[in-house]
Amino acid sequence: MSPIITAFESSPDRGQGLARDMRVRWALEEVGQPYNVRLVSFKAMKEPAHRALHPFGQIPTYEEDGLALFESGAIVLHIAKQHAGLLPDEANARARAVMWMFAAINTVEPPILELQTAKFAEGDKPWTAERLPLIKQRIRHRLDELAVRLGDADWLDGAFSAGDLMMMHTLQRLKPSGLLGDYSNLAAYVARGEARPAYKRAFAAQLAVFTGKPPAG
Repeated sequence: MSPIITAFESSPDRGQGLARDMRVRWALEEVGQPYNVRLVSFKAMKEPAHRALHPFGQIPTYEEDGLALFESGAIVLHIAKQHAGLLPDEANARARAVMWMFAAINTVEPPILELQTAKFAEGDKPWTAERLPLIKQRIRHRLDELAVRLGDADWLDGAFSAGDLMMMHTLQRLKPSGLLGDYSNLAAYVARGEARPAYKRAFAAQLAVFTGKPPAG
């Protein structure tokens, strides 16, 4: 039985690949695992049936053979452990790939999410104008460090892994701000991820939800 994931019935990003079900779709495409998608409205996400899967009333969730998971990082890690292709075989390299997954979520993503909150949820607040430069400074600090670590390598630690998948999707959230464009190697890193066939299939599937048109091919 193919796993079932949940996604927004009407995505706030208008199908641009930023919703977190994109991470799960991408991971499943990378490992060649077919999957089904159940679309959930904003109203339904807060109702008891969905909260039984995700107590915080969000997406994505993942269901397979009696297992129900929430949190995109946990879901991607589960997929990577169950299927070849997203984690190295060698133990130390495998541990480092998981490390980069956590770095994406816990170190790089928080100030990026703070920027989105300040712009879109608190844009009308009197403190926003003073707060935005401070948030952007924190983001640049993390990007400075990440750019140095990546250098001229294609991926974070040898071959492409779940760590890269999580990091690249996190960095994609910076595109509207223009901040990513100041780091040529990070922008190229994200572009390499977007060029992967698995990413293209996942993006097309998520975009189709917004456009109402099935993916080509």
